[in-house]
Amino acid sequence: MNEKKEMMADMVKSLALLLMEKNRELTMEQALSFVFNSDTYQKVMNEEAAFYYQSPKYVFAFLEEELLTGKVG
Repeated sequence: MNEKKEMMADMVKSLALLLMEKNRELTMEQALSFVFNSDTYQKVMNEEAAFYYQSPKYVFAFLEEELLTGKVG
C-alpha cells in the first residue's frame, strides 16, 4: 500500500472511531457504514482534495455536519 492510500485508510478508521466516541451505541461496522456512505469519504479518497492530510477532528466536522443535515444514510 502506498503512503497516500495508507493515510486515507487511517483517516477512515479515525472518522469511524470518532463517530463511535460520540455515539457509544454504534458498532464499528455501523460507524464505517456511515463513513463509507458520506460525501466526506469521497473527499478523503480524492487525492486532489487532500482531505487525508488534514487532522481527523477537522475532517470529522464535515462528517458530523452531514449527519446532522441527514445527508448520510
